[in-house]
Amino acid sequence: MARFLGTPNIDNAARVCHAPSTGVLQRALGVGATTVSYTDVINSDLVVLFGADVANAQPVFMKYLYLARKRGTSVAVVNPVREPGLDRYWVPSNAESAMFGTQMTDEFFSVHTGGDVAFVNGVLKVMLARGDVDRDFVRDHTKGFEELLEELESESFEDLEAVSGATRDDMGRFAEMYARAESAVFVWSMGITQHENGTDQVTSIVNLGLARGNVGRPGAGLMPIRGHSGVQGGAEMGAYATALPGAVPVDDASAAALSERYGFDIPSEPGLDAEQMVETAGRGGLDLLYSSGGNFLEVLPAPESVERSLSSVPLRVHQDIVLSSQMLVDPGGEVLLLPAATRYEQQGGGTQTTTERRVVFSPEIPGPRIGEARSEWEIFCDIAARVDPDRAHLVHFDSGDEIRAEIAEVVPSYDGVQDLSRTGDAIQWGGERLCEGGVFPTDDGRAHFVAVSPPGSLLPDGRLRLSTRRGKQFNTMVEAERDPLTGADRNDCLIARGDADRLGLADGDRVILRSHAGEMRARVHITDIRSGNIQVFFPEGNVLLSGGQRDSSGVPDYNTLVDVIPGR
Repeated sequence: MARFLGTPNIDNAARVCHAPSTGVLQRALGVGATTVSYTDVINSDLVVLFGADVANAQPVFMKYLYLARKRGTSVAVVNPVREPGLDRYWVPSNAESAMFGTQMTDEFFSVHTGGDVAFVNGVLKVMLARGDVDRDFVRDHTKGFEELLEELESESFEDLEAVSGATRDDMGRFAEMYARAESAVFVWSMGITQHENGTDQVTSIVNLGLARGNVGRPGAGLMPIRGHSGVQGGAEMGAYATALPGAVPVDDASAAALSERYGFDIPSEPGLDAEQMVETAGRGGLDLLYSSGGNFLEVLPAPESVERSLSSVPLRVHQDIVLSSQMLVDPGGEVLLLPAATRYEQQGGGTQTTTERRVVFSPEIPGPRIGEARSEWEIFCDIAARVDPDRAHLVHFDSGDEIRAEIAEVVPSYDGVQDLSRTGDAIQWGGERLCEGGVFPTDDGRAHFVAVSPPGSLLPDGRLRLSTRRGKQFNTMVEAERDPLTGADRNDCLIARGDADRLGLADGDRVILRSHAGEMRARVHITDIRSGNIQVFFPEGNVLLSGGQRDSSGVPDYNTLVDVIPGR
């Protein structure tokens, strides 16, 4: 509907979560998604979690990690916090684990928030010195390794230790663990991507995987894990400012080809991403903001600025299955609320794409329907018909089956989606794993190393580096005031014992956290976190973050420096 109406400005939640992952994987490997399946996780010798508290944010993954552990897989975690749920977890689908818990992790490597590039580059330096790089794979299947070598040679362990927060011995322990593994799967999430240097952080992980050929073979690969079933598929269908359906980059040739297929002109320039839309609205540059699901007010940094931007738009349309706080922001002109049916109520059922590229069908469930709620695709079709009735037939569908048939034609990798019709029906685009046998769909058929440098000092002037975290919640929808895994309340700040002692603070003390963007009141929750770092819950901590600070991929930076001031 958006491009039919002539605007390139369409984006989805994939931007805010994994835009760096999609871009880096596409550049390095020629594919913009996870290269493995959960069966590879189960059968791998080593699984490494980088900046991913899967016990809280992707709990379904813990079932697969449990099965891997039972088979003998080693697990390492690289993260500022020693997450209790990654240390020991109770998997509900297994009686023994549900009763007694399961030890999930062998080794924790504590790093500064944003220190992952420095840590990984240190590991690579150790591997090079020990001869643990797979030189045959690098020679036969990759490009750019010499440039990476030059970068690594210019970096000292002293600087890498200072920026990463880890010691040279830590880097050596990780390198040894990695070298022992015949296969490894690297998993990462928003603790890696939601940084000003998120693209560099993902790049360093990809470099590490390629250094031992851990792509395109059983039990080996790269997995940017998702926590939301509509994210990846939405982007792959072209609901993305910088890509058309099939993750095709927006340019003159791709727009012309899609225009010919659809019968109407497709804009040939990338559009505004999600945060840019809101910023443009604040400058009076939007006539209409149409939000299907989501909640800009609670997702984006600097909520006061977001609220001002939303109230500046002459017409806002909110299409959703629930009421959200952004709907209640005072209008600049008119606000329309369009109630939508859930995926299980929509006419003809629907599909969603999982982390492992599996496109799963959910049938329509019969039963009573709520008020005026309608299938989302029906709403879009009707709007197009009202705006431009003479051309409406170009975007008209009578059923979900028709939509899936068109997907199969426009996005060849999704071929088979047109045949899904029953519960459990699924396809996996690309097959069990991508880049099988070290064959990469890049222009030269090779994977590409890219040299990246660590950022400068992360902790100037004795301040603490703050990041946001998740508790018992789904996206911004909080389900419990206390996180059952850490015991922290929603207004708590997680701080290291040494930092608390230095500041004269005890567990439960009231404090004020102050950044250059704002302040919030919190209570001290002492935990096992790398000294110099502090965490608060999302979205409550967004008041401390600046808008407009983002990675080159467009993902906002959810980190900042704070002073911790004893409260009253």
